[in-house]
Amino acid sequence: MKGKALILFGFLVAVAVIILIARRGGLGNAGAGPAGGGARADAVEVAFLYSTEKKDWIEAAVAAFAKEHPEVSVKLIGMGSLEAAQALLEGKQQPVLWSPADSLVLNLAAADWETKTGSRLVAASGTEDAPEPLVLTPLVFVIWEDRAEVLQKATHGQITWKAIRDAVVSNRGWPAIGGKPEWGFVKLGHTDPTRSNSGLQALLLMTLEYYKKTSGLEVGDLLKPDYQQWIREIERGVSRFERSTGTFMTDMVRFGPSKYDLAVVYESLAISQLENAQGRWGNLKVYYPASTLWSDHPVALLQGSWITPAQKKAATALVSYLRSRPVQAQALNWGFRPADPAVPIRTADAHNPFSRLAAFGVQLEIPPAATPPDAPVIRNLITMWSRVVGNR
Repeated sequence: MKGKALILFGFLVAVAVIILIARRGGLGNAGAGPAGGGARADAVEVAFLYSTEKKDWIEAAVAAFAKEHPEVSVKLIGMGSLEAAQALLEGKQQPVLWSPADSLVLNLAAADWETKTGSRLVAASGTEDAPEPLVLTPLVFVIWEDRAEVLQKATHGQITWKAIRDAVVSNRGWPAIGGKPEWGFVKLGHTDPTRSNSGLQALLLMTLEYYKKTSGLEVGDLLKPDYQQWIREIERGVSRFERSTGTFMTDMVRFGPSKYDLAVVYESLAISQLENAQGRWGNLKVYYPASTLWSDHPVALLQGSWITPAQKKAATALVSYLRSRPVQAQALNWGFRPADPAVPIRTADAHNPFSRLAAFGVQLEIPPAATPPDAPVIRNLITMWSRVVGNR
Protein backbone atom coordinates (compact mmCIF):
# COMPACT_ATOMS: atom_id res chain seq x y z
CA MET A 1 0.00 0.00 0.00
CA LYS A 2 2.85 2.33 0.87
CA GLY A 3 4.41 1.75 -2.57
CA LYS A 4 1.12 2.47 -4.33
CA ALA A 5 0.74 5.67 -2.33
CA LEU A 6 4.22 6.81 -3.37
CA ILE A 7 3.44 6.04 -7.03
CA LEU A 8 0.19 7.99 -6.82
CA PHE A 9 1.95 10.90 -5.12
CA GLY A 10 4.64 10.95 -7.81
CA PHE A 11 2.01 10.88 -10.55
CA LEU A 12 0.17 13.86 -9.06
CA VAL A 13 3.41 15.83 -8.73
CA ALA A 14 4.24 15.13 -12.39
CA VAL A 15 0.79 16.30 -13.52
CA ALA A 16 1.16 19.49 -11.47
CA VAL A 17 4.57 20.21 -13.02
CA ILE A 18 3.21 19.67 -16.55
CA ILE A 19 0.30 22.05 -15.92
CA LEU A 20 2.64 24.69 -14.48
CA ILE A 21 5.01 24.48 -17.44
CA ALA A 22 2.13 24.67 -19.91
CA ARG A 23 0.76 27.80 -18.25
CA ARG A 24 4.14 29.47 -18.41
CA GLY A 25 4.54 28.63 -22.08
CA GLY A 26 7.18 25.95 -21.62
CA LEU A 27 5.49 23.65 -24.11
CA GLY A 28 5.87 26.08 -26.99
CA ASN A 29 2.68 28.09 -26.49
CA ALA A 30 4.32 31.34 -25.44
CA GLY A 31 2.44 34.34 -26.81
CA ALA A 32 -0.50 32.18 -27.87
CA GLY A 33 -3.12 34.04 -29.83
CA PRO A 34 -3.40 35.70 -33.23
CA ALA A 35 -0.12 37.58 -32.91
CA GLY A 36 2.28 35.18 -31.30
CA GLY A 37 1.34 31.56 -31.90
CA GLY A 38 4.84 30.59 -33.02
CA ALA A 39 6.91 32.61 -30.56
CA ARG A 40 9.63 30.97 -28.48
CA ALA A 41 9.56 30.77 -24.71
CA ASP A 42 12.41 33.31 -24.54
CA ALA A 43 10.88 35.63 -27.15
CA VAL A 44 11.06 39.40 -26.64
CA GLU A 45 7.55 40.76 -26.03
CA VAL A 46 6.49 43.85 -27.94
CA ALA A 47 3.21 45.45 -26.86
CA PHE A 48 1.61 47.07 -29.92
CA LEU A 49 -1.25 49.51 -29.24
CA TYR A 50 -3.16 50.17 -32.47
CA SER A 51 -6.41 51.75 -33.68
CA THR A 52 -9.14 49.21 -34.32
CA GLU A 53 -9.98 50.54 -37.82
CA LYS A 54 -7.12 48.47 -39.20
CA LYS A 55 -7.67 45.42 -37.00
CA ASP A 56 -8.04 42.82 -39.78
CA TRP A 57 -4.95 43.96 -41.70
CA ILE A 58 -2.82 44.28 -38.55
CA GLU A 59 -3.80 40.85 -37.21
CA ALA A 60 -3.11 39.13 -40.52
CA ALA A 61 0.23 40.91 -41.00
CA VAL A 62 1.44 40.32 -37.42
CA ALA A 63 0.47 36.64 -37.59
CA ALA A 64 2.63 36.30 -40.71
CA PHE A 65 5.44 38.23 -39.00
CA ALA A 66 5.31 35.82 -36.03
CA LYS A 67 5.98 32.85 -38.30
CA GLU A 68 9.11 34.51 -39.66
CA HIS A 69 10.26 35.91 -36.32
CA PRO A 70 9.67 33.40 -33.50
CA GLU A 71 12.15 35.41 -31.42
CA VAL A 72 9.50 38.18 -31.12
CA SER A 73 6.14 37.87 -29.35
CA VAL A 74 3.78 40.68 -30.37
CA LYS A 75 1.03 41.56 -27.91
CA LEU A 76 -1.73 43.33 -29.84
CA ILE A 77 -3.91 45.88 -28.02
CA GLY A 78 -6.74 47.35 -30.10
CA MET A 79 -8.17 50.66 -28.86
CA GLY A 80 -9.76 53.82 -30.26
CA SER A 81 -7.19 56.51 -31.01
CA LEU A 82 -8.38 59.18 -28.57
CA GLU A 83 -9.02 56.58 -25.87
CA ALA A 84 -5.50 55.20 -26.39
CA ALA A 85 -3.98 58.68 -26.15
CA GLN A 86 -5.67 59.20 -22.79
CA ALA A 87 -4.58 55.77 -21.56
CA LEU A 88 -0.97 56.62 -22.42
CA LEU A 89 -1.14 59.95 -20.59
CA GLU A 90 -2.58 58.27 -17.51
CA GLY A 91 0.01 55.47 -17.57
CA LYS A 92 -2.65 52.81 -18.08
CA GLN A 93 -0.94 51.65 -21.26
CA GLN A 94 2.84 51.41 -21.74
CA PRO A 95 3.30 49.86 -25.18
CA VAL A 96 6.46 49.73 -27.24
CA LEU A 97 4.67 50.71 -30.46
CA TRP A 98 1.60 52.89 -30.95
CA SER A 99 -0.32 53.38 -34.17
CA PRO A 100 -3.35 55.70 -33.88
CA ALA A 101 -5.59 56.41 -36.85
CA ASP A 102 -3.82 59.61 -37.84
CA SER A 103 -1.02 62.04 -37.06
CA LEU A 104 -3.54 64.55 -35.73
CA VAL A 105 -4.12 62.40 -32.64
CA LEU A 106 -0.44 61.42 -32.40
CA ASN A 107 0.62 65.08 -32.37
CA LEU A 108 -2.05 65.95 -29.81
CA ALA A 109 -0.92 63.14 -27.49
CA ALA A 110 2.76 64.07 -27.97
CA ALA A 111 2.06 67.69 -27.01
CA ASP A 112 0.06 66.67 -23.93
CA TRP A 113 2.79 64.21 -22.91
CA GLU A 114 5.51 66.85 -23.16
CA THR A 115 3.41 69.28 -21.10
CA LYS A 116 2.84 66.65 -18.42
CA THR A 117 6.29 65.03 -18.25
CA GLY A 118 8.71 67.46 -19.89
CA SER A 119 9.94 64.66 -22.15
CA ARG A 120 9.15 63.41 -25.66
CA LEU A 121 6.62 60.65 -26.29
CA VAL A 122 7.83 60.07 -29.85
CA ALA A 123 11.04 60.84 -31.71
CA ALA A 124 11.31 64.14 -33.55
CA SER A 125 10.57 64.31 -37.26
CA GLY A 126 13.62 63.56 -39.37
CA THR A 127 15.30 61.35 -36.77
CA GLU A 128 15.88 57.61 -37.00
CA ASP A 129 12.89 56.56 -34.88
CA ALA A 130 10.44 59.20 -36.14
CA PRO A 131 6.86 57.96 -36.75
CA GLU A 132 6.08 56.64 -40.22
CA PRO A 133 2.69 56.08 -41.91
CA LEU A 134 1.52 52.49 -42.28
CA VAL A 135 -1.58 52.81 -44.51
CA LEU A 136 -3.74 55.66 -45.78
CA THR A 137 -7.47 56.26 -46.03
CA PRO A 138 -9.44 59.50 -46.56
CA LEU A 139 -12.63 60.60 -44.85
CA VAL A 140 -15.72 60.25 -47.08
CA PHE A 141 -19.50 60.47 -47.04
CA VAL A 142 -21.58 57.33 -47.51
CA ILE A 143 -25.08 58.26 -48.65
CA TRP A 144 -28.09 56.45 -50.05
CA GLU A 145 -28.07 57.42 -53.71
CA ASP A 146 -31.54 58.99 -53.87
CA ARG A 147 -30.70 61.23 -50.89
CA ALA A 148 -27.36 62.17 -52.41
CA GLU A 149 -29.03 63.28 -55.65
CA VAL A 150 -31.20 65.73 -53.70
CA LEU A 151 -28.18 67.13 -51.82
CA GLN A 152 -26.22 67.46 -55.06
CA LYS A 153 -28.99 69.44 -56.78
CA ALA A 154 -28.80 72.00 -53.99
CA THR A 155 -25.05 72.53 -54.50
CA HIS A 156 -24.47 71.84 -58.22
CA GLY A 157 -23.13 68.31 -57.85
CA GLN A 158 -20.90 68.55 -54.76
CA ILE A 159 -21.86 67.20 -51.35
CA THR A 160 -21.19 70.01 -48.88
CA TRP A 161 -21.70 70.62 -45.19
CA LYS A 162 -23.76 73.68 -46.12
CA ALA A 163 -26.27 71.51 -48.00
CA ILE A 164 -26.39 69.08 -45.07
CA ARG A 165 -26.88 71.95 -42.61
CA ASP A 166 -29.70 73.46 -44.70
CA ALA A 167 -31.48 70.09 -44.77
CA VAL A 168 -30.95 69.39 -41.08
CA VAL A 169 -31.93 72.79 -39.70
CA SER A 170 -35.39 72.90 -41.28
CA ASN A 171 -38.30 71.49 -39.32
CA ARG A 172 -39.72 70.43 -42.70
CA GLY A 173 -36.99 67.78 -43.05
CA TRP A 174 -36.05 66.48 -46.48
CA PRO A 175 -38.85 68.32 -48.35
CA ALA A 176 -37.13 71.62 -47.45
CA ILE A 177 -34.48 70.88 -50.08
CA GLY A 178 -36.56 68.85 -52.53
CA GLY A 179 -36.65 65.43 -50.88
CA LYS A 180 -39.67 63.19 -50.37
CA PRO A 181 -41.95 63.68 -47.36
CA GLU A 182 -41.73 59.98 -46.47
CA TRP A 183 -38.00 60.40 -45.86
CA GLY A 184 -38.79 62.45 -42.76
CA PHE A 185 -36.02 64.37 -41.04
CA VAL A 186 -32.39 64.23 -42.17
CA LYS A 187 -30.53 61.56 -40.20
CA LEU A 188 -26.77 62.12 -40.09
CA GLY A 189 -24.20 59.76 -38.60
CA HIS A 190 -20.74 60.47 -37.24
CA THR A 191 -18.93 59.45 -34.09
CA ASP A 192 -18.31 61.38 -30.89
CA PRO A 193 -15.41 63.80 -31.62
CA THR A 194 -14.18 63.52 -28.03
CA ARG A 195 -13.82 59.74 -28.28
CA SER A 196 -13.36 58.82 -31.93
CA ASN A 197 -10.90 60.00 -34.52
CA SER A 198 -13.37 59.93 -37.43
CA GLY A 199 -15.79 62.13 -35.46
CA LEU A 200 -12.99 64.59 -34.72
CA GLN A 201 -12.06 64.66 -38.41
CA ALA A 202 -15.70 65.25 -39.38
CA LEU A 203 -15.88 68.20 -36.97
CA LEU A 204 -12.66 69.61 -38.39
CA LEU A 205 -13.98 69.35 -41.97
CA MET A 206 -17.20 71.18 -40.99
CA THR A 207 -15.07 73.92 -39.46
CA LEU A 208 -12.73 74.26 -42.43
CA GLU A 209 -15.66 74.49 -44.85
CA TYR A 210 -17.34 77.16 -42.73
CA TYR A 211 -14.21 79.32 -42.89
CA LYS A 212 -13.44 78.34 -46.51
CA LYS A 213 -10.00 77.16 -45.44
CA THR A 214 -7.85 74.11 -46.08
CA SER A 215 -5.16 75.20 -43.60
CA GLY A 216 -4.38 77.93 -41.13
CA LEU A 217 -7.23 77.32 -38.70
CA GLU A 218 -6.73 79.33 -35.49
CA VAL A 219 -8.03 79.02 -31.94
CA GLY A 220 -9.81 82.37 -32.34
CA ASP A 221 -11.90 80.92 -35.18
CA LEU A 222 -13.48 78.47 -32.75
CA LEU A 223 -14.69 81.20 -30.38
CA LYS A 224 -17.06 82.98 -32.77
CA PRO A 225 -20.77 82.61 -31.90
CA ASP A 226 -21.98 82.38 -35.52
CA TYR A 227 -19.63 79.50 -36.21
CA GLN A 228 -20.63 77.71 -33.00
CA GLN A 229 -24.30 78.08 -33.91
CA TRP A 230 -23.56 76.58 -37.37
CA ILE A 231 -21.93 73.55 -35.77
CA ARG A 232 -24.82 73.19 -33.33
CA GLU A 233 -27.31 73.22 -36.21
CA ILE A 234 -25.50 70.51 -38.17
CA GLU A 235 -25.24 68.30 -35.10
CA ARG A 236 -29.02 68.39 -34.66
CA GLY A 237 -29.08 65.78 -37.42
CA VAL A 238 -27.15 63.25 -35.28
CA SER A 239 -29.45 61.37 -32.91
CA ARG A 240 -26.62 59.57 -31.12
CA PHE A 241 -22.85 60.05 -31.20
CA GLU A 242 -21.42 56.55 -31.23
CA ARG A 243 -17.92 55.71 -30.00
CA SER A 244 -17.15 53.47 -32.97
CA THR A 245 -17.47 54.28 -36.67
CA GLY A 246 -18.04 50.61 -37.37
CA THR A 247 -21.08 50.55 -35.07
CA PHE A 248 -23.21 53.03 -36.99
CA MET A 249 -21.88 51.89 -40.37
CA THR A 250 -23.19 48.41 -39.56
CA ASP A 251 -26.51 49.91 -38.44
CA MET A 252 -26.68 51.93 -41.65
CA VAL A 253 -26.47 48.73 -43.68
CA ARG A 254 -28.76 46.75 -41.37
CA PHE A 255 -31.56 49.31 -40.93
CA GLY A 256 -31.13 51.44 -44.04
CA PRO A 257 -32.25 55.09 -44.26
CA SER A 258 -34.72 54.59 -41.41
CA LYS A 259 -31.62 54.91 -39.18
CA TYR A 260 -29.13 56.93 -41.27
CA ASP A 261 -29.53 58.85 -44.53
CA LEU A 262 -25.83 59.68 -44.69
CA ALA A 263 -22.73 59.17 -42.59
CA VAL A 264 -19.11 60.30 -42.36
CA VAL A 265 -16.69 57.36 -42.32
CA TYR A 266 -13.27 56.24 -43.45
CA GLU A 267 -13.06 55.15 -47.07
CA SER A 268 -11.64 51.80 -45.94
CA LEU A 269 -14.68 51.14 -43.75
CA ALA A 270 -17.05 52.12 -46.54
CA ILE A 271 -15.28 49.71 -48.88
CA SER A 272 -15.69 46.87 -46.38
CA GLN A 273 -19.47 47.38 -46.19
CA LEU A 274 -20.59 48.65 -49.61
CA GLU A 275 -21.37 45.28 -51.17
CA ASN A 276 -23.35 44.19 -48.09
CA ALA A 277 -25.62 47.21 -48.48
CA GLN A 278 -26.56 46.94 -52.15
CA GLY A 279 -30.10 45.79 -52.83
CA ARG A 280 -31.25 46.00 -49.21
CA TRP A 281 -32.45 49.61 -49.20
CA GLY A 282 -31.37 50.95 -52.58
CA ASN A 283 -27.84 51.90 -53.57
CA LEU A 284 -25.36 53.02 -50.94
CA LYS A 285 -22.51 54.99 -52.51
CA VAL A 286 -19.31 56.81 -51.56
CA TYR A 287 -19.07 60.57 -52.12
CA TYR A 288 -15.89 62.57 -51.62
CA PRO A 289 -16.06 66.01 -49.99
CA ALA A 290 -14.46 68.97 -51.79
CA SER A 291 -11.67 68.81 -49.23
CA THR A 292 -10.93 65.70 -47.22
CA LEU A 293 -8.55 64.59 -44.48
CA TRP A 294 -6.14 61.68 -44.57
CA SER A 295 -5.86 59.10 -41.86
CA ASP A 296 -2.22 58.09 -42.26
CA HIS A 297 -2.08 55.55 -39.41
CA PRO A 298 1.42 56.50 -38.21
CA VAL A 299 3.37 53.94 -36.23
CA ALA A 300 5.55 55.34 -33.47
CA LEU A 301 8.29 53.68 -31.44
CA LEU A 302 7.60 55.33 -28.10
CA GLN A 303 10.41 56.95 -26.14
CA GLY A 304 9.27 55.62 -22.77
CA SER A 305 11.69 54.59 -20.05
CA TRP A 306 9.92 51.21 -19.83
CA ILE A 307 11.23 50.10 -23.25
CA THR A 308 14.36 47.94 -23.32
CA PRO A 309 16.98 47.88 -26.12
CA ALA A 310 15.85 44.36 -27.05
CA GLN A 311 12.23 45.54 -27.37
CA LYS A 312 13.31 48.49 -29.48
CA LYS A 313 15.20 46.20 -31.84
CA ALA A 314 12.25 43.80 -32.11
CA ALA A 315 9.79 46.67 -32.66
CA THR A 316 11.97 48.12 -35.41
CA ALA A 317 11.91 44.75 -37.19
CA LEU A 318 8.11 44.66 -36.95
CA VAL A 319 7.75 48.18 -38.38
CA SER A 320 10.04 47.30 -41.28
CA TYR A 321 7.92 44.22 -41.97
CA LEU A 322 4.64 46.17 -41.91
CA ARG A 323 6.09 48.73 -44.32
CA SER A 324 7.53 46.13 -46.70
CA ARG A 325 6.03 46.12 -50.19
CA PRO A 326 4.29 42.71 -50.02
CA VAL A 327 2.55 43.60 -46.74
CA GLN A 328 1.69 47.08 -48.00
CA ALA A 329 0.14 45.54 -51.12
CA GLN A 330 -2.00 43.25 -48.96
CA ALA A 331 -3.54 46.33 -47.30
CA LEU A 332 -5.50 46.87 -50.52
CA ASN A 333 -7.58 43.79 -49.66
CA TRP A 334 -8.93 45.63 -46.62
CA GLY A 335 -9.67 48.86 -48.49
CA PHE A 336 -6.56 50.78 -47.40
CA ARG A 337 -4.22 52.70 -49.67
CA PRO A 338 -0.58 51.67 -49.15
CA ALA A 339 1.61 54.28 -47.47
CA ASP A 340 4.50 53.21 -49.71
CA PRO A 341 4.08 55.23 -52.94
CA ALA A 342 5.92 52.51 -54.86
CA VAL A 343 3.01 50.10 -54.27
CA PRO A 344 0.32 50.72 -56.93
CA ILE A 345 -3.34 51.10 -56.06
CA ARG A 346 -4.49 50.25 -59.57
CA THR A 347 -3.74 46.57 -60.24
CA ALA A 348 -4.90 43.81 -62.55
CA ASP A 349 -6.37 41.87 -59.63
CA ALA A 350 -10.12 41.43 -60.17
CA HIS A 351 -10.63 41.50 -56.40
CA ASN A 352 -9.00 44.91 -56.00
CA PRO A 353 -11.77 46.94 -54.29
CA PHE A 354 -10.67 50.20 -55.89
CA SER A 355 -11.57 48.72 -59.28
CA ARG A 356 -14.37 46.39 -58.22
CA LEU A 357 -16.34 49.07 -56.37
CA ALA A 358 -15.93 51.96 -58.80
CA ALA A 359 -19.63 51.73 -59.69
CA PHE A 360 -20.42 52.56 -56.06
CA GLY A 361 -18.39 55.78 -56.08
CA VAL A 362 -14.97 54.54 -54.96
CA GLN A 363 -12.29 56.59 -56.74
CA LEU A 364 -8.57 56.25 -57.22
CA GLU A 365 -8.08 60.00 -57.45
CA ILE A 366 -9.46 62.01 -54.56
CA PRO A 367 -9.93 65.75 -53.86
CA PRO A 368 -7.15 67.76 -52.19
CA ALA A 369 -6.58 67.04 -48.52
CA ALA A 370 -6.67 69.75 -45.88
CA THR A 371 -3.74 70.34 -43.55
CA PRO A 372 -4.51 69.41 -39.92
CA PRO A 373 -3.95 72.28 -37.44
CA ASP A 374 -1.58 72.27 -34.51
CA ALA A 375 -2.34 70.54 -31.21
CA PRO A 376 -3.69 73.66 -29.37
CA VAL A 377 -6.30 74.18 -32.10
CA ILE A 378 -7.39 70.53 -31.92
CA ARG A 379 -7.61 70.65 -28.13
CA ASN A 380 -9.80 73.76 -28.29
CA LEU A 381 -11.90 72.22 -31.09
CA ILE A 382 -12.72 69.28 -28.80
CA THR A 383 -13.47 71.65 -25.92
CA MET A 384 -15.72 73.82 -28.11
CA TRP A 385 -17.75 70.81 -29.25
CA SER A 386 -18.14 69.56 -25.68
CA ARG A 387 -19.45 72.96 -24.57
CA VAL A 388 -21.67 73.72 -27.56
CA VAL A 389 -22.99 70.27 -28.45
CA GLY A 390 -21.94 67.64 -25.90
CA ASN A 391 -22.69 63.93 -26.16
CA ARG A 392 -26.43 63.51 -26.08
